[in-house]
Amino acid sequence: MAVEEEGLRVFQSVRIKIGEAKNLPSYPGPNKMRDCYCTVNLDQEEVFRTKIVEKSLCPFYGEDFYCEIPRSFRHLSFYIFDRDVFRRDSIIGKVAIQKEDLQSYHNRDTWFQLQHVDADSEVQGKVHLELRLSEVITDSGVVCHKLAARIFECQGLPIVNGQCDPYATVTLSGPFRSEAKKTKVKKKTNNPHFDEVFYFEVTRPCSYSKKSHFDFEEEDVDKLEIRVDLWNASNLKFGDEFLGELRIPLRVLRHSSSYEAWFFLQPRDNGSKSLKPDDLGSLRLNVVYTEDHVFSSEYYSPLRDLLLKSADVEPVSASAAHILGEVCRDKQEAAIPLVRLLLHYGRVVPFISAIASAEVKRTQDPNTIFRGNSLTSKCIDETMKLAGMHYLHVTLKPTIEEICQSHKSCEIDPVKLKDGENLENNMESLRQYVDRIFTVITKSGVSCPTVMCDIFFSLREAAAKRFQDDLDVRYTAVSSFIFLRFFAPAILSPNLFQLTPHHTDPQTSRTLTLISKTIQTLGSLSKSKSASFKESYMATFYEFFNEQKYADAVKNFLDLISSSGRRDPKSIEQPILLKEGFMIKRAQGRKRFGMKNFKKRWFRLTNHEFTYQKSKGDQPLCSIPIENILAVERLEEESFRMKNMFQVIQPERALYIQANNCVEAKDWIDILTKVSQCNQKRLTTYHPSAYLNGHWLCCRASSDTAAGCTPCTGGLPANIQLDIDGDRETERIYSLFSLYMGKLEKMQEACGSKSVYDGPEQEEYSTFIIDDPQETYKTLKQVIAGVGTLEQEHAQYRRDKFKKTRYGSQEHPIGDKSFQNYIRQHSETSTHSI
Repeated sequence: MAVEEEGLRVFQSVRIKIGEAKNLPSYPGPNKMRDCYCTVNLDQEEVFRTKIVEKSLCPFYGEDFYCEIPRSFRHLSFYIFDRDVFRRDSIIGKVAIQKEDLQSYHNRDTWFQLQHVDADSEVQGKVHLELRLSEVITDSGVVCHKLAARIFECQGLPIVNGQCDPYATVTLSGPFRSEAKKTKVKKKTNNPHFDEVFYFEVTRPCSYSKKSHFDFEEEDVDKLEIRVDLWNASNLKFGDEFLGELRIPLRVLRHSSSYEAWFFLQPRDNGSKSLKPDDLGSLRLNVVYTEDHVFSSEYYSPLRDLLLKSADVEPVSASAAHILGEVCRDKQEAAIPLVRLLLHYGRVVPFISAIASAEVKRTQDPNTIFRGNSLTSKCIDETMKLAGMHYLHVTLKPTIEEICQSHKSCEIDPVKLKDGENLENNMESLRQYVDRIFTVITKSGVSCPTVMCDIFFSLREAAAKRFQDDLDVRYTAVSSFIFLRFFAPAILSPNLFQLTPHHTDPQTSRTLTLISKTIQTLGSLSKSKSASFKESYMATFYEFFNEQKYADAVKNFLDLISSSGRRDPKSIEQPILLKEGFMIKRAQGRKRFGMKNFKKRWFRLTNHEFTYQKSKGDQPLCSIPIENILAVERLEEESFRMKNMFQVIQPERALYIQANNCVEAKDWIDILTKVSQCNQKRLTTYHPSAYLNGHWLCCRASSDTAAGCTPCTGGLPANIQLDIDGDRETERIYSLFSLYMGKLEKMQEACGSKSVYDGPEQEEYSTFIIDDPQETYKTLKQVIAGVGTLEQEHAQYRRDKFKKTRYGSQEHPIGDKSFQNYIRQHSETSTHSI
């Protein structure tokens, strides 16, 4: 979800690897161990939670999390909790990274010291405030100054223990006075509108002067300040919860009688001494935060067209897409946006076919075909992740879930056997699991996505043509991807492929490791399979699978997924599970006299229907066919005073649902919109608020069947597998070219050197693949020109934004450090350009 900024869309995303914690403080009980989990929070809103690691002061999590960030935020925070089965889980400590500091930790493992957490420091949100100073002459002729403090509204206050009933106190304080006033409590909202004015008399020792209406003693004003405190009205015996404060010295009114601005709430400094950071332990994280500033499509045409015609360039090494892979530090860095762009425009198969053919021609030994981390390998990996994720889930998820739930011991290493375990029983359990997974894989060929089959066909043909004496190379070229880089890694680490929500426990992880090794070897079709294992117990176990039927099944499967005329495309009868999880729904009013209350339900979305039930595995209480979904839109918070709500609109009624957080809400809206995009009766307008008490809250229309009052949001692509923004991917490729501009120029030098000098290659140029110096130089020149044009557009946008932006506005409240950094950077840039 992008934020619009005057002709430019801003996308935010974050990819996080939560590694491990170490040296957590011991539990004050006899065993000293803790059961800990880690949460990821945007400010204070939890968007992800790891599994619980039991009985450890150095818990290893090993979990990955990615999300598109649908709103502004100030801190990316990580909290370590200790689970308590008898009372609320307690917080051990936190890591809070300010948004403007995220780039300094970009894509590198970093140990962060855990910080102490208390209510005075846990703040978020902003306040709109106006101060106005006026002179009043009393009946006795004494001049006094009256201060009016008007608090308009707050936005983005935290939700405490599931509720937010905020109020504000406004205090005028100085060395010899402290006068406080209080707003009304606003129930069930974290965006309260107060619009209340409070008056304070500021008495001055000086007499009225016509020379200046505001001629007062400076030292008196310097010692006075207005303090605004936000509180959550709580029914608990512990009192109201502090939400944040702001302090404004009255000297801001020296040069003007009024002062109005937005302010970020700040933590309260109450002088309490917290624990030393070292006392709480540390947390290892790897954070990749990306912010894409995307122009309208026409800005990207020159660079995009250059990339899209890469497959047609002869030789392909002279194409813009191949050059991107040459200059990037990591091939995967280039492959991710490149594959997404080419998939979006239907050009990924010809490009991968071209670079695969070129790589095969450079390969001398058929046994090493596609085994390196080349651009070809990385592009195919990325294509399989994008186009093959649903195929992977349909094929493997049921069996993986059963393995995780059964907790059968499958250890076959005699050294690692536990007391009471039987080697033969374990071996039989493992054999059954391998057989089941092998069978579902080799019978899944008809479900393999077309784009993957087309790529495998080109790999097979290129390998067979290059190594005509090796009859097996047509199989190994394909199996090195589908088994070695697709199925085997997914079995080994199912959480990385969303097959399980979290990293598996040690025993299950060991079982999956053994299965993955066996499946990988079965798929490799190597001549001496037992010899391919360095462990003797694996070689012994593999004797179960030395029958010819396994090799035949693999070859039949590989033939099916890599043949050009394999089958006519047809719909897969088996439903594809797209998303599931607990949410809260409001009763739909299907019964005339039923209570319309809110209940927690397990929701399940397939490509056929959207259902909910009491718990996972129960019979559905309600089923909505996909063709009956007419629109999926957000629901305004004011409808039920609940955040993160959306509506699934059907012909007869709307289903109102509350997601757990803003990221979950966005994910559900996106996937529901995508899967219902082709419905013929989709709405063009909708009601953004609910129908309550006989009328729509948004437009006040009284009929529950009244046409919508607001246009539906723009639709997403109908293909449920791929949700790609071509302009955003081109912007990312531009950013990479810009980052590696030095290498582009070095590659130009290498082309010049090769053109005029035919001797031994200089060492500094040897890292580049340059088959045709003249053609490569021509493409490089076009790339550098396209990047330069986009750089000028970005620079002009920054200059225009700098002129228009006001510090203290709603978009950039006072206390916005990222904006202060932006001002400083712009000033430095302007000085440099001058």
